Amino acid sequence: MPSFDVVCEADKVEIRNALDQANKEITNRFDFKGSEARIESAENQLTAFADDDFKLGQVRDVLLAKLAKRHVDVRYLDNGPIEKAAGDKVKQVITIRHGVPQETAKKIGKILKDSKLKVTSAIQGDSVRISGAKRDELQSAIALIRKEVPDWPLGFENFRD
Repeated sequence: MPSFDVVCEADKVEIRNALDQANKEITNRFDFKGSEARIESAENQLTAFADDDFKLGQVRDVLLAKLAKRHVDVRYLDNGPIEKAAGDKVKQVITIRHGVPQETAKKIGKILKDSKLKVTSAIQGDSVRISGAKRDELQSAIALIRKEVPDWPLGFENFRD
């Protein structure tokens, strides 16, 4: 029975490369001379540091430009609130989305059920397995999911016949 998985996984290598390029550009830019602007990386989150809100916006813009050049969907990033750091500095935690959340997985299942396509969906941890009798039905399901869930960067993997 043909099947595939719906996942939400960012390419960690490309994010790391974009982060390195962004930090290099930030250190070389004239408007950041003498400032503490930088982006640090942890397991599934990035932390942007700057002197004020305007420079923090500039740091985020540089990061987004580098991610876009490396073909990383910016919908993987979830910006947190801007917080005060030591002194006059500000920081912002940017979380990298990983895995399909339960409410989105349930939404995908409901969309497929309401569409009357002859496919079944099963939530498996942080992915959704969709199976059907025909490949054409699965391709229609992929098109429907892409159309109905635009706010998540979903990927389709493990397509089996």
